[in-house]
Amino acid sequence: MDECLKYYAATCQTDQPNPLNRSEMKRNTERVLRMIDQAVVGYAPFMPVKLVVFPEFAHAAPAYLTLKELREKLAVPIPNAHTEKLQAKAKEYGLYIQTGTMLETDMKWPGAVFNTTCLIAPEGIAYKYRKVNPWIPWEVHTSPHDLEGYDEELFPVARTPIGNIGAAICYDWLFPEPLRQLTANGAEILARVSAYMDPFGSTEPMDWWTVVNRCRALENMAYVVAANQGASLKHYPPFSWPGGSMVVDYDGRLLAQASPGPGERIVVAPINIEMLRYERKMRRAHQMIAHLRTESYPMYRQSFLSGLPRQPEDLTVAEQEQRIDAVKRRMGYLGEKEGAPTPNIQELLDASRDDRS
Repeated sequence: MDECLKYYAATCQTDQPNPLNRSEMKRNTERVLRMIDQAVVGYAPFMPVKLVVFPEFAHAAPAYLTLKELREKLAVPIPNAHTEKLQAKAKEYGLYIQTGTMLETDMKWPGAVFNTTCLIAPEGIAYKYRKVNPWIPWEVHTSPHDLEGYDEELFPVARTPIGNIGAAICYDWLFPEPLRQLTANGAEILARVSAYMDPFGSTEPMDWWTVVNRCRALENMAYVVAANQGASLKHYPPFSWPGGSMVVDYDGRLLAQASPGPGERIVVAPINIEMLRYERKMRRAHQMIAHLRTESYPMYRQSFLSGLPRQPEDLTVAEQEQRIDAVKRRMGYLGEKEGAPTPNIQELLDASRDDRS
């Protein structure tokens, strides 16, 4: 593929029923393929679309509360039939696809289930990114950080003819560090593969989605192409999903944004990697990575949320809650012998079932 540094990026938000087993994933993948066709063909009279980004859960969401159920009912190895179809589409159009997430198993890490997005090139999978910061306590899938001896790159970046691309998933973006690390690894485009629920979307006063995307773009001097889940409450309970997918430039300017609210949307905006590289080369002011004084922050030399005490064969929401409470006690937010002030999720679910019976 020839170098192309000026093009459209398309962010595509989905609104599909949540698969509860592997066979139901086929329906979602087929819809993703059609949305790629629509993005490329529809905007062909304007500029070529060379990057397409999909939201978290576009192929499968962590629909069960135990790792055992996720592994038995939804998790798949990568590559698979879904990634093969996406690669064929990338080859057909000569573009790159940042996939929605799948729940992934890997024989190298037995028992683990990762929440994974792939950058798919015309030649194949350019990288796999596994979510480092699951949205705990709800999400019980595995963080690679928690696996003893994990020796693969946590924050991979692909150097491509359309620029250097890295991705992080949803809750990862509430931490500045993953995006800093991707930028330090060479990223020029930061893809946000996300399922961010109400009220934390693009609508004031709790427009976290917009604030965080713009902040990560400007503090790393990088483009942000952010796809958010647009599923309705009935498709992905217990939350509603506000969409608002967007593209942000390296100064934090919104280039394009989907209207807030559930539903499928395709939004495109121009990417100019030549200008980004020129700005990075020329600037001395607001060159935050070059100005970073990492030695000033001793907190980064200690551990907060530690790895799991065992191989995660059947991690539960209750165990995630216990991990969080242990950190809160170390930080002094909870007394050493003080019980958790909030009810456990499993207790609430059990009580709800009892009320219905």
